[in-house]
Amino acid sequence: MASPLENGFAASGTQFKLGEFASDEPRRMRVVIIGAGYSGITAGIRFLQRVRNLEMTIYDAYAGIGGTWYINKYPGLACDIPAHSYQLTFADNPNWSSFYAPGPEIREYLESVVEKYKLMPYIKLQHKLTRAEYNEETGKWHLTIQRPSPVDDDSAVEEFTDIADVLFTGIGALNRWDWPDIDGLETFQGKVIHSAQWKTGEGDDDPKAKWEDTVTQWKDKKVAVIGVGSSAIQIVPSIQPKVTQLANFVRGKTWISATFGKGLLAEIAKDDTATNYKYTEEDKKKFQDPLYYNKYRREIERDSNAAYAATIVGSHMQEMGRKLFREDMIKRLAKRPWIADHLLPDFAVACRRLTPGPGYLEALCEDNVEFVPDVIKRVTANGIETVDGKHRDFDIIICATGFNISYKLPFTFVGRGGVKLTDKFDPHPRTYLGVAVDGFPNWFACLGPNSGVGAGSLLIIMERQVDYAVQATLKLQRERLKSIEVKKEAIDDFDEYLDNYFPKSVFGSKCRSWYKMGKEEGRVVALWPGSPLHAVHALSNPRWEDYKYELLDPGVKNRFYWLGDGSTMADNGVPGTDSSWYLDPTVVDFPPVPT
Repeated sequence: MASPLENGFAASGTQFKLGEFASDEPRRMRVVIIGAGYSGITAGIRFLQRVRNLEMTIYDAYAGIGGTWYINKYPGLACDIPAHSYQLTFADNPNWSSFYAPGPEIREYLESVVEKYKLMPYIKLQHKLTRAEYNEETGKWHLTIQRPSPVDDDSAVEEFTDIADVLFTGIGALNRWDWPDIDGLETFQGKVIHSAQWKTGEGDDDPKAKWEDTVTQWKDKKVAVIGVGSSAIQIVPSIQPKVTQLANFVRGKTWISATFGKGLLAEIAKDDTATNYKYTEEDKKKFQDPLYYNKYRREIERDSNAAYAATIVGSHMQEMGRKLFREDMIKRLAKRPWIADHLLPDFAVACRRLTPGPGYLEALCEDNVEFVPDVIKRVTANGIETVDGKHRDFDIIICATGFNISYKLPFTFVGRGGVKLTDKFDPHPRTYLGVAVDGFPNWFACLGPNSGVGAGSLLIIMERQVDYAVQATLKLQRERLKSIEVKKEAIDDFDEYLDNYFPKSVFGSKCRSWYKMGKEEGRVVALWPGSPLHAVHALSNPRWEDYKYELLDPGVKNRFYWLGDGSTMADNGVPGTDSSWYLDPTVVDFPPVPT
């Protein structure tokens, strides 16, 4: 006896019927994006560009766009890679003011991209996601959103529920800050500031407020800066000239690298010692030439991507980098050479995040600055006491002590079968290529676990992760799928790849780093296992066989149901379609003629 499928029947026993739609007729898709920083903005642009019949909303918890570039407002905030590399591939900005752009300018750039692509109507600010739960019956995400209440009360909030076919999170890692675990910090009678919760004074919630404004006047103040990460390294030289006395409490060691892109910087500045460069009007005029500007951008990108070689244990570039960085740090600390004994690491270059730190080492040598390598015992009402028994008085304590780098999202996140992401990421995050997690269908992440770079271009990875999520959404739409979910065995295999890659890189060596969730040794959770170009290659060619699927229409078991009634919209004369589209010169793939 023939099987039901052989007789043209679905496995459910019901007779198969053709779909009453054209094969390319797009079903309505609702996409919700969380975050309005680089990732969320790029996702919004690409989803609108490539997904037809789309309904989309971007939620961001803050009062302005920019993500980490909106949240962080501390003095000296700047990007530590060249500005012309820290921009989207499709959104040139030939008008950067300097080789390394200040934070406010980066935020202005993102605002200009949002304006150019008319994205603001899709963005809802001060809308905080508090819960995301996958509904297995419908194949949709149910989202609980918190927003300010319309009642006249600044503290009042209200909640509502939204539903999405696809959830895209562009939250990143460095935006949920932590206070340091220091005894007595809460007893300090002066001002305590966290670098990631900087208040810019009156008008702080105004996106146009000057970021140079501070919580208090610096004049005549004694200030402590705790930390030696990127934030501290930028804050110290920024406030040093303004304060009476500054003490930098440093527990660990770090490489303060020769500036990223130093060769290109020296070339355009015509100065081998330059730590930054202000572009002239003549420079900017040259950048208006698209060919010239593209060449300049690509020189910077090549220089950035070439640094990947330095991340391989025992490589020539790694050894040369160590030698050059050591010489550079000692030279810049010539006035106080003893500081180098406490600051120079014994671990490999790039094991921790490299920071150029223009002006930082020079600031440590100024008369009003004290470098304190002693461990803090406690904070008192008037200052800080170190373990050697010495007490120093301060008016302000700045905690530049980093972020929560567990990758556990700051809201309740529930997947299939009630599994919570916090449990799934215990003891460390496990993902598929940094974009998907088993048990969490129709969810794609950007710049999550194992998505960062220790060298090279981060934004090209971010753009390709967005492209990947868009391709998955198009597959859901095109094939009328209810869900797409990565297989556990695919994550197991990626995990095995990670475990075998990082021992060959400097990131797996012993040093305390946020790459390893603040630990000296263990799993590298922040970085892609390879070069940025390697990530681009992997993400550009999705392996759909690594996923499992559910069909959308109930009762339908035939995988070709999405072929519909045998027609396309062009066959049916739908307005806006063209039955000869394949002859459009912009579509035809013209092969080169051999010479």
